[in-house]
Amino acid sequence: MPDDPAAARGIGRRAQSDIYRAGITGSRPAAPVHPDALEHAARKALSAEAFAYIAGGAGAGRTMAANRAAFERWQVWPRPLRDVSERDLSTTFLGRTRHTPLLLAPLGVMEMAHAQADLAVARAAASLAVPYTLSNQASFPMEAVADAAPGGARLFQLYWSASDELNASLIGRAEASGCEAIVVTLDTHLLGWRTHDLDVGYLPFTRGLGIAQYTSDAVFQQLVRERARTSGPAPSVRMTPKTVAAGISMARKTAPITGVGVREGLRSPLPRAAVETFLDVFSTPALTWDDLAKAREWTSLPIILKGIVHPDDALRAVDAGLDGVWVSNHGGRQIDASVPTLAVLPEIADRVARRIPIVFDSGVRGGADAFIALALGATMVALGRPYAYGLAVAGEAGVREAVRNVLAELDITMGLAGLTAVSDIDRQALREVG
Repeated sequence: MPDDPAAARGIGRRAQSDIYRAGITGSRPAAPVHPDALEHAARKALSAEAFAYIAGGAGAGRTMAANRAAFERWQVWPRPLRDVSERDLSTTFLGRTRHTPLLLAPLGVMEMAHAQADLAVARAAASLAVPYTLSNQASFPMEAVADAAPGGARLFQLYWSASDELNASLIGRAEASGCEAIVVTLDTHLLGWRTHDLDVGYLPFTRGLGIAQYTSDAVFQQLVRERARTSGPAPSVRMTPKTVAAGISMARKTAPITGVGVREGLRSPLPRAAVETFLDVFSTPALTWDDLAKAREWTSLPIILKGIVHPDDALRAVDAGLDGVWVSNHGGRQIDASVPTLAVLPEIADRVARRIPIVFDSGVRGGADAFIALALGATMVALGRPYAYGLAVAGEAGVREAVRNVLAELDITMGLAGLTAVSDIDRQALREVG
């Protein structure tokens, strides 16, 4: 599909046909099609800790609910008696023609969902010509992901670290490994109050999960060695089966630094030093607009700011010469009772006035949601939890089906609204409720 620009055309009808034809023999989709059924299947497939981390939000979950409720304010106007036999989902993003307006949002620690994690996601995304935003908290180094899906389009998401040397190193590696842009996530300078994770006392990074970009980085490795040399003996902890499991996990995941197997790693101070170093440098609450200028010195790639929700911040990004804004509240994971992203998308689109692209996420569950976001001003729509659920249920095939289903519904929704191209989708295609 990546080599055939016409392959995305008619994906809705083709997906339906494939599913119904396979149904004649009793076959069913690898991953449930209905968003609620997909989430339910993922809950059954995942551990309690993994599901809490992937599906949970901040506080009482009001932002997650508000993200979804914001879509209920809008209805699609059906417009029949128009020739929609040929439909084109292609659009332009970062100076390149894309087969569809969908991309995959960065999701960390996907090894919690499947052993192939980012590798499986990258292959599935490449097979559908959907750009994949690789997480800074990935389970595999960015170079391994590039090798797994060499034909896929990738962006790299950076959590701005407390170490500028580490930031520069990660950005340099992203550029060298073929990423097309740097997505700087702004809204995790403090870790949100995530009640589901707190209830189970589980943060995957403390087990060495989701830090592969760091353990494979020469700058981070040096920070770890320096810490190990200067830190005192490990604090005593109560030994339980979970304590032992956490130690084994840390030893295994930090092998790129220790250079030894799990048994030797359990006796080394480096695994604990790696986790503690990560927790220290992962983010900085001191990040300001002035710091972002450094990224221009470190790379020639386009820079997109992720976590923009206020229209004034979007306008400032334009004035500062950034290359895109990503309207997101982190899927409701950072602030309880945050402003829902769809509610502010129209005003942000008006302020930006097409001067730079707008990526949108938070609350997107299906193709009709994507259609509404495009109509309200998004250039690209990013999908998050649904592909993670697909990964948990059926690995690479589950990701591919989850993403395909969103594209298929978008294609069909566009046609039933009487439109034949993404460029035709605007606010006239919607009716506001109330």
